[in-house]
Amino acid sequence: MNCVDLKERAEGRSGHAEGAPALLLVILLLSCGFLFQLTLKSSCLFSCLPPHKSQQGPEALLGKGRSIVFLETSERMEPSPLVSCAVESAAKVYPEQPVVFFMKGLSSSLQLPPNSTHPAFSLLSAIDNVFLIPLDMKSLFEDTPLSSWYTQVNASAERNWLHVSSDASRLAIIWKYGGVYMDTDVISIRPIPAENFLAAQASRYSSNGVFGFLPRHAFLWQCMENFVEHYNSYIWGNQGPELMTRMLRVWCKLQDFQGLSDLRCLNVSFLHPRRFYPISYPEWRRYYEVWTPEPSFNDSYALHLWNYMNQEGKGVVRGSNTLVENLYRKHCPRTYRDLIRGPEGLVTGESGAERTLAISALALELRYKSMYTRLEDNRIDNHHIAFRIIPAPP
Repeated sequence: MNCVDLKERAEGRSGHAEGAPALLLVILLLSCGFLFQLTLKSSCLFSCLPPHKSQQGPEALLGKGRSIVFLETSERMEPSPLVSCAVESAAKVYPEQPVVFFMKGLSSSLQLPPNSTHPAFSLLSAIDNVFLIPLDMKSLFEDTPLSSWYTQVNASAERNWLHVSSDASRLAIIWKYGGVYMDTDVISIRPIPAENFLAAQASRYSSNGVFGFLPRHAFLWQCMENFVEHYNSYIWGNQGPELMTRMLRVWCKLQDFQGLSDLRCLNVSFLHPRRFYPISYPEWRRYYEVWTPEPSFNDSYALHLWNYMNQEGKGVVRGSNTLVENLYRKHCPRTYRDLIRGPEGLVTGESGAERTLAISALALELRYKSMYTRLEDNRIDNHHIAFRIIPAPP
């Protein structure tokens, strides 16, 4: 049955109720128009951002040098709860700055798998200042010392490639555009006041899990040169924290920290370990323990949760009262509400009303997804890349 048939049937029932055919006809015409537009742009039903996001490319977003940057160098398309929390917490702490999440999987998979709900994508894309952008390393490394290395390296034969490629990408992005880079296991708790900075993991030892610079800073250019000159993917951290540490030693004479004071050399600040690593990596399990009393982290800007150390797969459990659960509850409340499960494995809402709303939203999403997958035209406009499924409630 097409729209003409529906119109004729509506007109044939005009004797049943005065005024009803006209109202029904208007509704049918509006429905037909909606379905026509939906057919033309079917692939945008769940994968296109509204105009204020979709019209902004990487240069427009990153050009002002104030962005918060995250990276995913694997093909993974579904952010974990920890990744979601890291991105959400940054968006919460820096509401006036773009939070840009580069994902390699978007380069070759421009739309979500049709049978997947991807709740974290829905959650993050609903946040006004969060942007999901494809990571194109070849283009990113152009006009940097990393370009020749990338064209010659055999990624499939490299050891620790995901980490090495991430080390390279973060250097190039922050050098080109400026801003703050953060690992996806870093929960932001307050703004970082420094512009050009490295984060100390320990005394005289730098991390590369958090750092920030203005665009085209000479320190990062020298880091990229050293990355290529001393490339060795078989040594863990050689292109990451070890690189930052050896270049910082060239840049200035490192000293031990005095109390809680940061160090400064030329125009680069070396921030105290308490700023991002108040819990050191040998003690990473303490994030998953109950603390009495709970620490305030008043000397910290963000917390690195050492997810690489978490080979046991420890997660956040609703109602456990662990330190990490309380961090989620406070600093990434949407992630906590929508993605964190209780001990029985269910996502438990704050109230019965919230659970009912969540179930209704999921049913609606699946209903429209089913309609979406039946549409024949699956073309996608490459200028509309970032994803929005069903916005999470505020």
